[in-house]
Amino acid sequence: MRPHRVGSTLIVLATLGTLGGCAGSFLQPAGPVSRAERIIFLDSLAIMLAIVVPVIIATLAVAWWFRAGNARAHYRPDWSYSGRIELVVWSIPALVIFFLGGIAWISAHDLDPAQPLASKAQPLEVDVVSLDWKWLFIYPQQHIASVNRLVVPVGVPLRFHMTSATVWNVLWIPRLGSMLYCMYGMVGTLNLQADTPGTYHGQSAMISGDGFASMHFNTDAVTPGQFDAWVGGVRSTGPVLDEAAYRALLQPRASVAPYTYRAVAPGLFSAIVLQKLPPGAGPAHSG
Repeated sequence: MRPHRVGSTLIVLATLGTLGGCAGSFLQPAGPVSRAERIIFLDSLAIMLAIVVPVIIATLAVAWWFRAGNARAHYRPDWSYSGRIELVVWSIPALVIFFLGGIAWISAHDLDPAQPLASKAQPLEVDVVSLDWKWLFIYPQQHIASVNRLVVPVGVPLRFHMTSATVWNVLWIPRLGSMLYCMYGMVGTLNLQADTPGTYHGQSAMISGDGFASMHFNTDAVTPGQFDAWVGGVRSTGPVLDEAAYRALLQPRASVAPYTYRAVAPGLFSAIVLQKLPPGAGPAHSG
């Protein structure tokens, strides 16, 4: 096989491998938000290909027509301008930008992370705290909490209230949809939903120090009955998440195995947001 063919084959295989990785995330949506985002992605891709493909074809056609062996191709050194060509060259990109801008404008409003999802079911509230280097999920309605594991019922809207106890971070569950920043002293709201039972990878989408690589978690989407059973099991065992337990969580630690708290001290999340509790030591002070 010739060297240039080997290179082309490797490029194709690398591209297919990249797309294969995407297929396991937002290209295989498990909720209404991620489905809408996939449609936006595919529409945008089709619009961009409408200009990319013709340009590639035109480039190859021009190179072939003006090859050295084509006696019918005329060299015109005095040619400098064509109004028709200028019209095509500028109108097509302008239309592409117009359509992409329209999609971005409409979707930015329709998929606003703080916009509640239309559903007859009452949303499940989850308070999220980004720590070094772990995730704390507090269920205020159930009065329980978990670390590095999120369990949710399918078909129920999820309303996340998110903050950080340390540096900026980003919560992202690719197969469920949008990501959102977690910031110290602030609360962000993110609405998602899982429509299909399964285990979905969740992760930190912002580099936050030495333990960033292990700052990920599983999102287990289960039936409402299984969720109620899980809540009942959590309430029957484990420690209480009070101020002392929270201060212990503030210590930087990576690769933390998931565990739960059977109860949560009232007002703990508000105390974190209002900075009534100390911040985390931060990545610079990791041991």
